[in-house]
Amino acid sequence: MAMKCALSKELPVDEYLITEEPYYVPVGNEVEIFIAAYRNKLPVNLKGPTGCGKTRFMEYMAWKLQRPLITIACHEDLTATDLVGRFLIKGENVEWSDGPLTEAVKSGAICYLDEVVEARKDTIVVIHPLTDDRRIIPIDKLGVIVKAPDEFMLSVSYNPGYQSIVKDMKQSTRQRFVAIEFDYPPAELEKRIVAHETQVDEQTAARLVEIGQSIRNFKHHGLEEGVSTRLLIYAGKLIREGIDAKEACKIAMSQPITDNQDLQRSIDEIIAAIMG
Repeated sequence: MAMKCALSKELPVDEYLITEEPYYVPVGNEVEIFIAAYRNKLPVNLKGPTGCGKTRFMEYMAWKLQRPLITIACHEDLTATDLVGRFLIKGENVEWSDGPLTEAVKSGAICYLDEVVEARKDTIVVIHPLTDDRRIIPIDKLGVIVKAPDEFMLSVSYNPGYQSIVKDMKQSTRQRFVAIEFDYPPAELEKRIVAHETQVDEQTAARLVEIGQSIRNFKHHGLEEGVSTRLLIYAGKLIREGIDAKEACKIAMSQPITDNQDLQRSIDEIIAAIMG
């Protein structure tokens, strides 16, 4: 029996709407820059280290702009088909199923490609027509071209700390985006964030931030990446649950960021000195 081919119904995007305001404290004028880029249909590249607030910022901006947010976690096995869509066999029918990028374009959502350099370079080429004046996505398997509505926006995140020949972003992609630089928040601001996210007291939050800043000084002395605000929050949450403060910091900081025992001992000494 011959199979019938049909187009699947478009998926609702209500599930991608963020209805409650995410907690985000601006460090500079990044909110105003993002809004200006959105109004002018400019794609945005968020540059910064792991765990410094890029994803939370995207959630906050999607809420503020009242647009659905479709996030794609990039990895080395991500294909163009994964982004654009594919035919699926359902019973006796063959149906087309939109990928998340196509779904974002059709629905006028904000599409966020997290850690874009982790994806294969031949895959990333598929976003190029969406990042210039054309603002289109060709769906070769259907023989159609979908033009993005004014509400659609493309954003990516990128960690310059992992730059290498293999993991760097190509200039042909890099120069299609405006870039917003992110870094770990200043100490006072980071204390507010840690205290809010963990519900620990201000003194504990201050000590966690002091540990974090001290560990970040090791970045040029053996550490690939400094301890993130995210890990400080993890430590605070463990402390709030009754885990010993020093032990919580070791579990959430020194052990996750390095396997080098010498570095771990040095970090543990910092933890002991600050936590008392």
